[in-house]
Amino acid sequence: MSDIREVAGVVLPDYPEPLWIQAVNLIRGEIEKRVLKAGMRLPPERELCQQLGISRVTLRKALGRLVEEGVLNASHGRGWYVAQAGAKKEWPNSLESFSETAARMGLTPRSEVLQAEASPATIDEAESLGIAPGAPLFRLERVRLLEGVPIALDLTRIPLALVPDIDKVDFGTHSLYSTLSEAGVEPMRADSTIEATKAGDRAAEHLRVAPGDPILVMHQLAVNADEDPLFASTIQYAGDRYRLRTSFARS
Repeated sequence: MSDIREVAGVVLPDYPEPLWIQAVNLIRGEIEKRVLKAGMRLPPERELCQQLGISRVTLRKALGRLVEEGVLNASHGRGWYVAQAGAKKEWPNSLESFSETAARMGLTPRSEVLQAEASPATIDEAESLGIAPGAPLFRLERVRLLEGVPIALDLTRIPLALVPDIDKVDFGTHSLYSTLSEAGVEPMRADSTIEATKAGDRAAEHLRVAPGDPILVMHQLAVNADEDPLFASTIQYAGDRYRLRTSFARS
């Protein structure tokens, strides 16, 4: 493993973003540009503080955030290293489950289940899913993690009639898509809308970000081959942990 002598850039005290967030962005930028490469050791903290013009407390907050994101690794007594998977992973523009995405990336997925119960569908939910208002709707809310880092807060609503025994499944370990497939329910397409917003208190707590930090919200409606609605999802992604690449063509 080799060292890097300098991190380019400097933190600006009068800039709107907090100092530690500026430091996070500077270091992450050097990693994404491959100035800092996988396995490389960062300069000692004292040198980093001088280079960036920040205090050690501010620097350690920034480095801690990068460790949480899986960008850096901390080695006790030896310093800070760029993780082997330091660059931000890209997400597919094809329909696949969180578990399938994790497997393709070579990462370990985990889910923390916050809610898994049935309750009556609201008028808006019933309209989007093509069911009667008040019909039983299974609500599954999970924190989705990769390598222990929270990536998204995912709330999915499924008509209970599609999978009557779904409330007996442990979604801490089971994949939703696999569960649906076993019940003969096959999503073929998901119409999605993504928008940028600010993290509320609840999302911030579960995504380990500060309230007001930028997040991306994806609204999805999955349908089968006959265009029948199957489930609706609202997924809140930590803004610095999600990137979707797509393409546009002229008709």
